[in-house]
Amino acid sequence: MTAQQTVKAICEALQEKKGLDVQVLQVERLTELTEYFVICSATSSTQVKALADNVEWRLKYDHETLVHHTEGYESAQWMLLDYGCVVVHIFMPEARKFYDLENLWKDGTPVPLADLGLEG
Repeated sequence: MTAQQTVKAICEALQEKKGLDVQVLQVERLTELTEYFVICSATSSTQVKALADNVEWRLKYDHETLVHHTEGYESAQWMLLDYGCVVVHIFMPEARKFYDLENLWKDGTPVPLADLGLEG
Protein backbone atom coordinates (compact mmCIF):
# COMPACT_ATOMS: atom_id res chain seq x y z
CA MET A 1 0.00 0.00 0.00
CA THR A 2 1.19 3.50 -0.74
CA ALA A 3 1.16 6.14 1.98
CA GLN A 4 -1.84 7.82 0.36
CA GLN A 5 -3.76 4.51 0.20
CA THR A 6 -2.95 3.97 3.87
CA VAL A 7 -4.26 7.47 4.70
CA LYS A 8 -7.49 6.76 2.82
CA ALA A 9 -8.02 3.42 4.58
CA ILE A 10 -7.41 5.07 7.96
CA CYS A 11 -9.84 7.90 7.22
CA GLU A 12 -12.49 5.42 6.08
CA ALA A 13 -12.08 3.45 9.33
CA LEU A 14 -12.37 6.66 11.39
CA GLN A 15 -15.46 7.80 9.50
CA GLU A 16 -17.05 4.38 9.91
CA LYS A 17 -16.96 4.83 13.69
CA LYS A 18 -18.05 8.49 13.52
CA GLY A 19 -14.69 10.13 14.19
CA LEU A 20 -15.08 13.92 14.34
CA ASP A 21 -13.20 16.60 12.40
CA VAL A 22 -10.85 14.24 10.56
CA GLN A 23 -7.88 16.19 9.23
CA VAL A 24 -4.94 15.01 7.12
CA LEU A 25 -1.61 16.83 7.00
CA GLN A 26 1.20 15.94 4.64
CA VAL A 27 4.38 16.54 6.66
CA GLU A 28 7.04 14.61 4.77
CA ARG A 29 9.00 17.73 3.83
CA LEU A 30 9.05 18.83 7.50
CA THR A 31 10.16 15.63 9.23
CA GLU A 32 11.75 12.28 8.56
CA LEU A 33 9.39 10.60 11.03
CA THR A 34 6.41 10.14 8.72
CA GLU A 35 4.74 11.35 5.54
CA TYR A 36 1.25 12.09 6.90
CA PHE A 37 -0.57 12.86 10.12
CA VAL A 38 -4.23 11.91 10.40
CA ILE A 39 -5.90 13.75 13.27
CA CYS A 40 -9.42 13.28 14.60
CA SER A 41 -11.54 13.80 17.69
CA ALA A 42 -13.85 11.53 19.67
CA THR A 43 -16.70 12.27 22.07
CA SER A 44 -15.60 9.88 24.83
CA SER A 45 -12.69 7.71 25.91
CA THR A 46 -14.76 4.72 24.80
CA GLN A 47 -15.01 6.19 21.30
CA VAL A 48 -11.25 6.96 21.27
CA LYS A 49 -10.60 3.25 21.83
CA ALA A 50 -13.28 2.19 19.33
CA LEU A 51 -11.78 4.43 16.65
CA ALA A 52 -8.26 3.11 17.28
CA ASP A 53 -9.48 -0.49 17.36
CA ASN A 54 -11.35 -0.04 14.08
CA VAL A 55 -8.33 1.50 12.35
CA GLU A 56 -6.12 -1.38 13.53
CA TRP A 57 -8.69 -4.02 12.56
CA ARG A 58 -9.43 -2.56 9.11
CA LEU A 59 -5.79 -2.12 8.19
CA LYS A 60 -4.83 -5.56 9.47
CA TYR A 61 -7.66 -7.57 7.94
CA ASP A 62 -8.60 -5.51 4.88
CA HIS A 63 -5.11 -4.36 3.87
CA GLU A 64 -2.67 -6.71 5.66
CA THR A 65 -0.97 -3.71 7.27
CA LEU A 66 0.07 -3.88 10.92
CA VAL A 67 0.56 -0.96 13.28
CA HIS A 68 4.21 -0.49 14.29
CA HIS A 69 3.53 1.17 17.63
CA THR A 70 0.65 2.50 19.73
CA GLU A 71 0.52 4.92 22.65
CA GLY A 72 -2.18 6.09 25.03
CA TYR A 73 -4.60 3.15 25.07
CA GLU A 74 -4.77 3.13 28.87
CA SER A 75 -5.80 6.77 29.33
CA ALA A 76 -7.64 7.09 26.00
CA GLN A 77 -7.38 10.88 26.06
CA TRP A 78 -4.99 10.84 23.11
CA MET A 79 -4.09 7.72 21.20
CA LEU A 80 -1.33 7.46 18.68
CA LEU A 81 -1.09 4.74 16.04
CA ASP A 82 2.17 4.64 14.10
CA TYR A 83 2.03 3.02 10.66
CA GLY A 84 5.43 4.35 9.60
CA CYS A 85 4.33 6.42 6.62
CA VAL A 86 1.22 7.60 8.52
CA VAL A 87 0.80 8.54 12.18
CA VAL A 88 -2.77 8.64 13.49
CA HIS A 89 -3.72 10.90 16.42
CA ILE A 90 -7.13 10.34 18.05
CA PHE A 91 -8.00 12.94 20.67
CA MET A 92 -10.60 13.84 23.20
CA PRO A 93 -11.55 17.47 22.36
CA GLU A 94 -9.72 18.99 25.35
CA ALA A 95 -6.49 17.16 24.52
CA ARG A 96 -6.75 18.10 20.84
CA LYS A 97 -7.15 21.75 21.77
CA PHE A 98 -4.25 21.56 24.25
CA TYR A 99 -1.76 19.90 21.88
CA ASP A 100 -3.02 21.85 18.83
CA LEU A 101 -1.13 19.69 16.31
CA GLU A 102 -2.74 21.45 13.37
CA ASN A 103 -1.10 24.71 14.50
CA LEU A 104 2.15 23.07 15.59
CA TRP A 105 2.48 21.50 12.12
CA LYS A 106 0.89 24.42 10.25
CA ASP A 107 3.67 24.32 7.65
CA GLY A 108 2.37 20.91 6.61
CA THR A 109 0.12 20.65 3.59
CA PRO A 110 -3.56 20.01 4.40
CA VAL A 111 -5.03 17.20 2.32
CA PRO A 112 -8.79 17.60 1.82
CA LEU A 113 -10.71 14.35 2.29
CA ALA A 114 -12.25 14.95 -1.13
CA ASP A 115 -8.77 14.57 -2.64
CA LEU A 116 -8.78 11.05 -1.20
CA GLY A 117 -12.19 10.30 -2.69
CA LEU A 118 -13.94 10.67 0.67
CA GLU A 119 -16.72 12.90 1.92
CA GLY A 120 -15.76 15.39 4.61
